[in-house]
Amino acid sequence: MDIDVDLIRRDLAQLVNIPSTGGSDAEVAVQRWCAATLTGLGLDVDQWRLDLDALRADPEYPGEEVERAEAWGVVGTSGEGTPALILNGHVDVVPPGEPDSWTNSDPWHVREVDDRWFGRGVCDMKGGVVAIIAAARAVSDLELSRPFAVHSVVGEEDGGIGTFGTLRRGHTGDACIIAEPTAGRVVAANAGSLTFRIEVQGRSTHGSMRATGHSAISAFEVIHAALAELEDVRNQAPPEPFGSLPWPISVGIVCAGDWASTVPDRLVAEGRYGVMPGESFADAEAAFEQAVQRVAEADTWLAEHPPVVTWPGGRFAAGRLPQGEPFGDQVATAVVSAGQPLPDLVGAPYGSDLRQYATAGIPTVQYGPGDIADAHAVDESVSIAEVVACATAYAELIVARCR
Repeated sequence: MDIDVDLIRRDLAQLVNIPSTGGSDAEVAVQRWCAATLTGLGLDVDQWRLDLDALRADPEYPGEEVERAEAWGVVGTSGEGTPALILNGHVDVVPPGEPDSWTNSDPWHVREVDDRWFGRGVCDMKGGVVAIIAAARAVSDLELSRPFAVHSVVGEEDGGIGTFGTLRRGHTGDACIIAEPTAGRVVAANAGSLTFRIEVQGRSTHGSMRATGHSAISAFEVIHAALAELEDVRNQAPPEPFGSLPWPISVGIVCAGDWASTVPDRLVAEGRYGVMPGESFADAEAAFEQAVQRVAEADTWLAEHPPVVTWPGGRFAAGRLPQGEPFGDQVATAVVSAGQPLPDLVGAPYGSDLRQYATAGIPTVQYGPGDIADAHAVDESVSIAEVVACATAYAELIVARCR
């Protein structure tokens, strides 16, 4: 099977050139590109407009963190019947930040330096998407007894509405591999996550009279310390295949004050809260809210001005490959057949669409080019050799399951 790196380079350049941040018009345009590309490979393509109102009304709706008026699903299948393998890739990306902070000042243009590709999304996860396309191209002339399917989805970065809508459309399969960046490992389990919002009240006064007021920042410091203690408790002795700190608590946004010489009377903090496997959202939220309540009741100011906790944004449940399921070993065998070292099966502390396929009863793992440490970063990059190696492994896996 031939993996053509020049065609991968072309596909990636075109894909990255579409600035498909969540909720943008380009998120719609990128799905048109995927539908046309999969059609060109000879796959039967289902391209449909997601019914956002119906999906948002669904009790299992995974949430969104951006405004989105339109979204499309794209699935390409190689034949009739239930696919023996699904290859999933998301084509939405996070914003690039200040373009001038990028080395070439254009995050939407692929730059090749020292056997790496640079650009927004090359790691997370358009490099994985073009590897899937390369694998589908490599097996296009083979006789397959079972079909495979390519699921191109949007909205993964802010909740997963694309995969949710694809599954609700009725697209399914016997097993699924997601081309998220995994640094040469096979991710067989994900922690979940929730987005929290904490509003803290203070009492404003002139900065020169600080002691007569009460800073909302000082009040939040007490809560922040309690969250660190909660994180320690929740991360004691994590189960296999997770490493240390698999469900962290991270404050990502803090907003307070509107004048330098005024004691702030309100603070709003938002962050990410890790959810453990087997833990319901309700139980996870209760543990968080109780920790905030306990520290508030023990603090003179917060006891009289209790903080308010709410849960906006996406809701990522934990998910994992079932115990004893052989699909993880089959993926590892395909990786070795592609000339790569035998990969470790690990757990990841971040959420992904793995949990949606797992909930639907589809054994799922992640294996893709790049390292999660490079995802969302300035000068995001991926090794060219890794993209080619993953494409080869995907082709080997298609043959193993479908021929």
